[in-house]
Amino acid sequence: MASSSMLAGADVGPRPLDDTVPPIIRAGTVIRRLVPPLLIVVAVLGAWEAAGRWGGLADYILPAPSRITAAFAANTALFARHVPVTALEASLGFVFGNSVALVLAIAFVHSATAERGIYPMAVAMRSVPFVALAPILVIWLGNGLAPKVVIAALVSFFPTLVNSVRGLRAVDPEAFELMRTLSATPWQVLWKLRWPSAMPFLFSALKISAAGTVLGAVVAEWIGSDLGIGYVVLMSTYEFRIPLLWASIAVTSVMAMTLFGLVILAERMWSYDVSSDTGG
Repeated sequence: MASSSMLAGADVGPRPLDDTVPPIIRAGTVIRRLVPPLLIVVAVLGAWEAAGRWGGLADYILPAPSRITAAFAANTALFARHVPVTALEASLGFVFGNSVALVLAIAFVHSATAERGIYPMAVAMRSVPFVALAPILVIWLGNGLAPKVVIAALVSFFPTLVNSVRGLRAVDPEAFELMRTLSATPWQVLWKLRWPSAMPFLFSALKISAAGTVLGAVVAEWIGSDLGIGYVVLMSTYEFRIPLLWASIAVTSVMAMTLFGLVILAERMWSYDVSSDTGG
């Protein structure tokens, strides 16, 4: 029973703001968190703009933020055509890669044979440069959506696999022994004990994968593609349209940060549910 109480009171993630905190204090907390990074961003952009306008910095080296913004505004139709393609590839790769990683992590925890047989192959696959792997996938899967999704999935696969295996094994020994004493089935141990302990590890991996999967989709589009942000990056480089190139990079960053933010939102929702269930 002591183990159960310990599990119930464990701090399993970031806790939500207390409902008893006055709104003015909450607003002050949010402002204190947001203002410093915003000031840094504004200062960097201001110095960058000044160097481009009055510092003699050539556009082909580093265009000013105003030039990049103008390039984006002049090519909104172009981005409207290519951004959804990359977003779809990254989203499908993110879901597929992390799903396979979770399934394998559960298999590894329950079967040492599966871990010894498959884990080395996963490590070997991770060591292959994705730029070298992309042409092979194009030959195997064609020049459509599939090879891009596979590359994006491979990027997100390995961090989630490693962290999930570690999280699923990071259970409280006393709680695990209690579950065995109560004759809990492997499914009950997984769902009631292993899964909650793995969630912080899983969310850490998903944050890494969120940025990597967008990068993987963009890199895959460099090989035999005429759609997507990767294609825009390639064409703007060949045509020496440097402001458009930087605009494409900025759009890619926004896509990655959006997916990263969605993972953080999911983590906060999970933390709130756990705190509500434990009476926190």
